[in-house]
Amino acid sequence: MRTNLDFTPFIRSSIGFDRIFSLLDEATRFSANGNGPAYDIVKAGSDGYRIVLAVPGYEMTNLSVTQEGNILTVTGKLPETEATEHLHLGLRLGNFSQLFELADHVDVTGAELKNGLLTIALRQELPEALKPHTIPIGKPADKQIESRKAA
Repeated sequence: MRTNLDFTPFIRSSIGFDRIFSLLDEATRFSANGNGPAYDIVKAGSDGYRIVLAVPGYEMTNLSVTQEGNILTVTGKLPETEATEHLHLGLRLGNFSQLFELADHVDVTGAELKNGLLTIALRQELPEALKPHTIPIGKPADKQIESRKAA
């Protein structure tokens, strides 16, 4: 069961959180769309992730992994086959497009197809300016700011 949340009361009284609210609002748009393959998202170490998609019947030439900004798109296209009558349809075979919203500074480092599983490796690499750093105590505040600007 999915309900759309209205963040308007929070947006009216918050400053600087607009990116968070837009991500929460878009979460329903990027949720599983029903026609895509089953997938797992796995944490791999302190700064790594893996997305594992079940894509039985697909070959590398039928799959595409694209990162555009913070959106990761995985698409699959199967060649046209003659129409058949299914007595039971349990496999999700057919064309699909699966979207994933990535956090800032998360990039795809590789992708591998093995035994019907497409594994996409991701790594989050923060720029030096965003990494924690120690502030020396004892220097006047103005000189400390000037030394950081020079670095």
